[in-house]
Amino acid sequence: MRKQPVTIVTALTTLSLLVLAGCGTESGRGSDGAAEAGSAVQSDLPLTDVRWSIESLSVDGKKTAAPAGASVEIDSKGRVSARTGCNSIGAKATIDGDTITVGEKQSTQIGCPEELAAFEKALDGAFEGKLKAKVEDKKLTLTSAGGDSISMSAEKPVPLVGTGWTVTSLVSGGTASSLPKDKKGESGKATLTFAKDGTVSGSLGCNTFSAPAKTTDSTITFGPVRSTKKICPEPGMSLERKLLKVLDGKVTYEVHHRELTLKAADGTGFGAAAGTPAK
Repeated sequence: MRKQPVTIVTALTTLSLLVLAGCGTESGRGSDGAAEAGSAVQSDLPLTDVRWSIESLSVDGKKTAAPAGASVEIDSKGRVSARTGCNSIGAKATIDGDTITVGEKQSTQIGCPEELAAFEKALDGAFEGKLKAKVEDKKLTLTSAGGDSISMSAEKPVPLVGTGWTVTSLVSGGTASSLPKDKKGESGKATLTFAKDGTVSGSLGCNTFSAPAKTTDSTITFGPVRSTKKICPEPGMSLERKLLKVLDGKVTYEVHHRELTLKAADGTGFGAAAGTPAK
């Protein structure tokens, strides 16, 4: 079989492309609707817009659970990305049947907490040389010649209503920034949950709140917000003011797998990540 060079953003995602070889075909299409030559991929799961959740690594016989949010994703344009909770990894690889040979790797160099750094070191070590890929029961396993393995599964998207959301970033136009931190380096934990009765409630980081919330497929219209009136230290109060500005009137929203983005008419907003479903 002729070897095919593939350039990837992450080694994990290249393997996701590989292991989807199975039954069924998903073909890329040009602007005229015709299938593009060489773009067909054998797959028993949708290839694009599927997020693969990393469950665990087994290196030198030791199994390590992956941190929350560690995942791999391929978008509809064929771009791929991976998140480990801190840094990202990139590489070039060659696919030959169900074998992938990982070449020189690159990664960002963000300083990570000790536990995340240990996971990333183990992940980096698992991507050496030739790897075998296997899909079974919608789970993806990648195994090296030495027996090290990476286990992943297809991650289901979550609904807007009934999911507990934790605010993770502030948005201005097309730019997202991290939440402000106090002198201890900690950011406030703001949360919100949309209920089936057409309301939203949660925490602004210090004060709790509730409000009417009328939702459509792409917009949310917030009614008057009621909140407690505690005086909170900075930067908590600044964060609350920014969140309350977004929770005022009509905003647009998008749920992408386990991430929620809300934007007001002026382009300001916030991003949130899904937690456990609300009861």
